[in-house]
Amino acid sequence: MESKVGRRYDTEECRLVEKYVRTTKLHRKVLEQELSSTGVYRSQHQLLMFVADHPEVSQKELARLHGVSTATIAVSLKKLEQGGYIERKVDVRDNRYNQICITQKGMAAAEKSVTIFEKLERSMFQGFSREDFERMGELLDRIYRNLEDYESGWERNFRGQEGEDA
Repeated sequence: MESKVGRRYDTEECRLVEKYVRTTKLHRKVLEQELSSTGVYRSQHQLLMFVADHPEVSQKELARLHGVSTATIAVSLKKLEQGGYIERKVDVRDNRYNQICITQKGMAAAEKSVTIFEKLERSMFQGFSREDFERMGELLDRIYRNLEDYESGWERNFRGQEGEDA
């Protein structure tokens, strides 16, 4: 089938991308359903579990480790703090930094989150062999590298075009 703009939907690439997108959407939906009972938003579970395992981590370090801006982390931490899941304490070594400390309520939510994530992961990969895991990991790594290469090329091309406009 071809679209009015010439897009072919019957290619192997198109079918695989569709399966990948469908899978990630369903994973997100199931995860959100399971996690809704904890009172913590989906995106905050990873943070909460990390803070539970790394007491007194700084906001700056959380941002670096999760590959997001400190402003993005600040918004999530503010919600977690308002919900009583974490507390911020001024770092005694450097008062410019806050240490993020988990509360009892936060620890209970993090423990429940771990249980939910592990249960879902076991269900997702039921029947997979060691070889399946290895092959899937290799393929996903290749896709990721290809996307990184694509992004790098796009950035180079974009910067080159900006220079031409000057």
